[in-house]
Amino acid sequence: MPLSGAHGDRVDGRTPDKPGFPNVLTVDVEEYFHPNAMDAAVDPARWDALPSRVEHNTHRVLDLLSEHDVRATFFVLGWVAERLPRLVVEIARLGHEIACHGYAHRLVYRLGPERFRDDVARGKRILEDCIGLRVAGFRAASCSIIDTTLWALDILIEEGFEYDSSIFPVRHDIYGIPGFHRFAVRLRRAAGEIVEIPLSTVHLLGRNWPVAGGGYLRIFPYWITRLSVQRLNRREHAPAIVYVHPWELDIDQPRLPAGAVSRFRHYTNLRRTEARLRRLLGEFTFAPIRDAIHCDDVPLERPTG
Repeated sequence: MPLSGAHGDRVDGRTPDKPGFPNVLTVDVEEYFHPNAMDAAVDPARWDALPSRVEHNTHRVLDLLSEHDVRATFFVLGWVAERLPRLVVEIARLGHEIACHGYAHRLVYRLGPERFRDDVARGKRILEDCIGLRVAGFRAASCSIIDTTLWALDILIEEGFEYDSSIFPVRHDIYGIPGFHRFAVRLRRAAGEIVEIPLSTVHLLGRNWPVAGGGYLRIFPYWITRLSVQRLNRREHAPAIVYVHPWELDIDQPRLPAGAVSRFRHYTNLRRTEARLRRLLGEFTFAPIRDAIHCDDVPLERPTG
């Protein structure tokens, strides 16, 4: 299939240089109505009444990864796993890593410590019951571990998680800790230690810019994503942390009555997601977190001041 140049979205038969180490591909498994941008549009009490599309969409992602012989880390929502346990088993059977996305996709800072612990423990238990293995990784809904919710890391340690991938070192109205480490770091907390694997950014003009996943993959021109991953690999000798949601490949999903900003973030360029993901899989090497980042080798955060 012929491909246009770096600014296009189609896939060609080129075999560009791949880095000698893998980037990380992560998939947040949730329904199209779970993103927090839709909180005002859909009451969680109505979730079960809405058409489910996550199983079909996740199989589309799995098929795409199989075509490229790529394994990924799937952060699965407990709500989804509870209703579709065979989907979780199938993801694991295909060699992908199962990690936890919590249970009900609630923002950490709206849950508070007690409800956050309940949500995390419930999601982790459901996943472990599905696959019969310990779940080591976690990602919060909408990356909502921010500077005022770092207590969540202690709860994750106490609940038995080895790593977290919830902190985005950028400025944003829903998430972000702009001054946080840009690459994996071992954090020493009151409850013990945990490895934090931040989502990818590039540092330009004195600030961090988000790249390589979700809405940024859809909304930015593809050449920005490609150059950003190359910069991380070649200049900073670091893996990119790429993320995608199964609903981002679904152009036929029901449209929900969300506000203008939420609609822009959720629906823009859905038609381009699959082609762009195909290009990434063809141009770069990917692996799940468990294979790409060895937690025992991640450096401990240095004290400041």
